[in-house]
Amino acid sequence: MLKAFAPQAASVDTVAGIVTRALLAGHTLFTCGNGGSAADALHLAEELVGRYRSDRRPLAAVCLNADVGALTCIANDFGYGAIFARQFIALARPGDVLVVFSTSGNSENILNVLRAARERSVTSIALLGKGGGPAGALADHPIIVPSANSARIQEVHGLILHAICEEVEAHTGVGA
Repeated sequence: MLKAFAPQAASVDTVAGIVTRALLAGHTLFTCGNGGSAADALHLAEELVGRYRSDRRPLAAVCLNADVGALTCIANDFGYGAIFARQFIALARPGDVLVVFSTSGNSENILNVLRAARERSVTSIALLGKGGGPAGALADHPIIVPSANSARIQEVHGLILHAICEEVEAHTGVGA
C-alpha cells in the first residue's frame, strides 16, 4: 500500500510547506471531515493548537466539525450540506488554509466548503481516497490515496497529518 503511495510524497511535502508558511505568517488552518475523517480533522487541529512532539507556541487551527452547537444549528436551519461552509465563510480570511479529509471526496458538505475556499482565495488541501471524487477537482492540492478501502485511506491520512505536524514543528522550534 505505501509503495503505491510513494509518488504522492512530493505532494505531501508541498502541502506541509503550505501549512507551515501560513501558520508562521499568522494565518489560520481550518480542518473538517465526516465520521472517521472528522476524527482525523480533529487530530490535526489539536496537534497544532496543543503540541505534536515539541513544546512551542500554540498555532491557530480550527476544526469545523468540533462545535456541536454550530453543526446542529446550521444543519437544522440550512441543511447538512452547509455545516462546514457556513462556519468557514464566517471565519476564514485570505491567506488561511483549509484541509479537508474525505475517503470518497463525494460529501456535499466537503464540496461546499471547498467551493467556499475558492471563492475566498483560501488555499485548499484535500486528503482523499477512492479516486478523489468531485473534491479532487475542487481542491487546490488534492492528495488521493490509491485505495478503495476506507481503513487504509484513513491510515495514510494519519501519516500525512503527522508529516504536516513534523514540518510545522521543524520550523517553529521549541518554545518559539
